[in-house]
Amino acid sequence: MKKTLAVTLVLAGTLGAVATAQAVDVRARFIAANCSYCHGPDGKSRGAIPSLAGLEPGYFVAQMKAFKDGSRPATVMKKHANGYSEAEYEAMANYFASIK
Repeated sequence: MKKTLAVTLVLAGTLGAVATAQAVDVRARFIAANCSYCHGPDGKSRGAIPSLAGLEPGYFVAQMKAFKDGSRPATVMKKHANGYSEAEYEAMANYFASIK
Protein backbone atom coordinates (compact mmCIF):
# COMPACT_ATOMS: atom_id res chain seq x y z
CA MET A 1 0.00 0.00 0.00
CA LYS A 2 2.78 2.45 0.94
CA LYS A 3 4.71 1.55 -2.21
CA THR A 4 1.63 2.13 -4.39
CA LEU A 5 1.02 5.49 -2.73
CA ALA A 6 4.65 6.49 -3.22
CA VAL A 7 4.58 5.54 -6.90
CA THR A 8 1.30 7.41 -7.36
CA LEU A 9 2.74 10.54 -5.75
CA VAL A 10 5.88 10.37 -7.90
CA LEU A 11 3.81 10.00 -11.07
CA ALA A 12 1.50 12.85 -10.06
CA GLY A 13 4.49 15.06 -9.36
CA THR A 14 6.06 14.19 -12.69
CA LEU A 15 2.84 14.93 -14.58
CA GLY A 16 2.49 18.20 -12.70
CA ALA A 17 6.04 19.21 -13.63
CA VAL A 18 5.39 18.36 -17.28
CA ALA A 19 2.17 20.38 -17.27
CA THR A 20 3.97 23.33 -15.68
CA ALA A 21 6.82 23.14 -18.21
CA GLN A 22 4.32 23.09 -21.07
CA ALA A 23 2.48 26.10 -19.62
CA VAL A 24 5.75 28.01 -19.45
CA ASP A 25 6.58 27.01 -23.03
CA VAL A 26 3.18 28.20 -24.23
CA ARG A 27 3.69 31.58 -22.54
CA ALA A 28 7.23 31.89 -23.95
CA ARG A 29 5.98 30.97 -27.40
CA PHE A 30 3.24 33.58 -27.13
CA ILE A 31 5.74 36.27 -26.10
CA ALA A 32 8.25 35.21 -28.76
CA ALA A 33 5.56 35.41 -31.46
CA ASN A 34 6.00 39.18 -31.32
CA CYS A 35 9.49 38.69 -32.78
CA SER A 36 8.25 36.86 -35.88
CA TYR A 37 7.35 39.94 -37.90
CA CYS A 38 11.03 40.88 -38.26
CA HIS A 39 12.91 37.71 -37.28
CA GLY A 40 10.68 35.26 -39.15
CA PRO A 41 8.34 32.47 -38.02
CA ASP A 42 9.84 30.68 -35.01
CA GLY A 43 12.80 33.07 -35.20
CA LYS A 44 13.97 31.73 -38.56
CA SER A 45 14.76 34.86 -40.57
CA ARG A 46 14.61 34.78 -44.33
CA GLY A 47 16.37 38.10 -44.83
CA ALA A 48 18.97 40.48 -43.48
CA ILE A 49 17.60 40.52 -39.93
CA PRO A 50 19.33 37.90 -37.74
CA SER A 51 17.66 34.59 -36.94
CA LEU A 52 16.88 33.91 -33.30
CA ALA A 53 16.27 30.17 -33.64
CA GLY A 54 19.01 28.09 -32.05
CA LEU A 55 20.74 30.97 -30.29
CA GLU A 56 22.47 30.20 -26.99
CA PRO A 57 20.17 31.52 -24.23
CA GLY A 58 22.88 33.51 -22.43
CA TYR A 59 23.76 35.32 -25.65
CA PHE A 60 20.11 36.15 -26.35
CA VAL A 61 19.59 37.54 -22.82
CA ALA A 62 22.82 39.54 -22.96
CA GLN A 63 21.81 41.11 -26.27
CA MET A 64 18.36 42.04 -24.99
CA LYS A 65 19.92 43.67 -21.91
CA ALA A 66 22.36 45.55 -24.16
CA PHE A 67 19.49 46.85 -26.30
CA LYS A 68 17.62 47.91 -23.17
CA ASP A 69 20.52 49.78 -21.56
CA GLY A 70 21.62 51.30 -24.87
CA SER A 71 25.06 49.68 -24.98
CA ARG A 72 24.05 47.97 -28.22
CA PRO A 73 22.73 50.62 -30.60
CA ALA A 74 19.46 49.88 -32.33
CA THR A 75 16.51 51.69 -33.77
CA VAL A 76 13.62 49.36 -33.00
CA MET A 77 15.07 46.79 -30.60
CA LYS A 78 15.53 49.22 -27.70
CA LYS A 79 11.78 49.82 -27.69
CA HIS A 80 11.08 46.08 -27.80
CA ALA A 81 13.64 45.27 -25.10
CA ASN A 82 12.15 47.88 -22.79
CA GLY A 83 8.82 46.07 -22.98
CA TYR A 84 10.03 42.84 -21.40
CA SER A 85 11.33 41.76 -18.00
CA GLU A 86 14.50 39.72 -17.48
CA ALA A 87 12.33 36.67 -16.76
CA GLU A 88 10.64 37.17 -20.12
CA TYR A 89 14.05 37.53 -21.82
CA GLU A 90 15.02 34.18 -20.32
CA ALA A 91 11.74 32.54 -21.35
CA MET A 92 12.15 33.76 -24.93
CA ALA A 93 15.83 32.76 -24.93
CA ASN A 94 14.98 29.22 -23.88
CA TYR A 95 12.17 29.04 -26.43
CA PHE A 96 14.39 30.18 -29.31
CA ALA A 97 17.26 27.95 -28.18
CA SER A 98 14.95 24.94 -28.42
CA ILE A 99 14.23 25.58 -32.11
CA LYS A 100 16.60 23.90 -34.52
